[in-house]
Amino acid sequence: MARAQSQAAWMDDPDLGLRSRTAGERGLASSRGRQAAARPVKRAATSPAAVIVICAVGLTILGLTILFSASVGFAQGPYYYLAKQCVGVALATLVCLVVSRVNLDWARRYVWVLALGLGLLLVAVLIPGLGIEVNGSRRWLGVGGLRLQISEFAKFGLVFCLAHYLAVNQTRIGEFKRGFLIPVAITLGTAGLVVLEPDYGTAALVVAVGLLLLFLAGAKWRYILTTGAAVLAGFTLLVLNNPNRLYRLLSFLDVEGNKQEGTYQLYQALAAFAAGGVDGVGLGQGRQQLHYLPEAHTDFILAVVAEELGLWFTMGIVVVYTVIFIAGLMHLRKAPNLFQFLIVAGAILLICLQAIINLGVVTGIFPTKGMSLPFISAGLSNLVLMAILVGVVINTQRAWPRAALAHPRGRRGLAVSSLGKEGLR
Repeated sequence: MARAQSQAAWMDDPDLGLRSRTAGERGLASSRGRQAAARPVKRAATSPAAVIVICAVGLTILGLTILFSASVGFAQGPYYYLAKQCVGVALATLVCLVVSRVNLDWARRYVWVLALGLGLLLVAVLIPGLGIEVNGSRRWLGVGGLRLQISEFAKFGLVFCLAHYLAVNQTRIGEFKRGFLIPVAITLGTAGLVVLEPDYGTAALVVAVGLLLLFLAGAKWRYILTTGAAVLAGFTLLVLNNPNRLYRLLSFLDVEGNKQEGTYQLYQALAAFAAGGVDGVGLGQGRQQLHYLPEAHTDFILAVVAEELGLWFTMGIVVVYTVIFIAGLMHLRKAPNLFQFLIVAGAILLICLQAIINLGVVTGIFPTKGMSLPFISAGLSNLVLMAILVGVVINTQRAWPRAALAHPRGRRGLAVSSLGKEGLR
């Protein structure tokens, strides 16, 4: 019986979003807490969350190194951009520490305040005079001497809101209205405001993460697939009715033939990969950042890595993102309730899907789209977003004492405790 009770299932209280426990379970939790406190510190250093933090720190250090080389060709000089990025790293570190100490269940009480605030900021970006327009897109708000891309923070806001809503309504997730229509409306509303900037890539990422969270929460397959098909059709119509986007897409189909116009940036990125070869030309010896490759320090910084450090180092970056994903899956085994499971899953999805999109764009798998490479590209907004996501992982590592989904001896599959299968929803 003790073993059955120790296999903790997920059950959120509809009002507080907290896991309900019997007196016996509270006693077991207290005993586990004392045992966890007595464990060696070295065990925490090898946890999945610690692996994610180490990967994030390593990628950030690499980003600072490559940024110095990638910004050589700018008039301000490399030290200007390196100093800005260092300030951003310091601010992001502070944000990460704050998020890692916040009580997530307490923060849930203000989830709709966060949603309303981010919604108003997304609308404010679209207003001439408030939103800052760059290259035909209005995505930034000026705060003092800083530019903040609000859609970056809206990504996490969406994850937080959906995690809370789906956890509170987990027993009704099979219903069309409460379990699917409302969360989809929240997702598409956020994506719609981002499309108006316009920023189709970020909007697609928002929809993908939202639908994946619905899937993880247990929404019905037919609803998710139907919505995905409808969204894909909607994006197709938007591209067909936007001459600039349509031209970029058609140019992408013939990179060589359009290398002087529509695919110039992608062609130069591929040239950087070819020039770097397997071993690279050496750190600081690349030529593409010398006014050949546009946005070499932001969206296409991976091309600079490929040219200077070579194929093996570039593949190593891909492996690091893969490790983050696998470590995230391992960390999710300890989730004590659906809310915290979904918020961490959303954080891992945002990091990894954004990395996949950037890697695909730079290597010519996807059409050119401005999206930062997590932890590496220059830019304050995305750096702070990544700090928030890592902070959430650290927060849950401190709060989750042990694996909630354990494998009993001699049996495979998820163990269901005496609380019943209802708690797993």
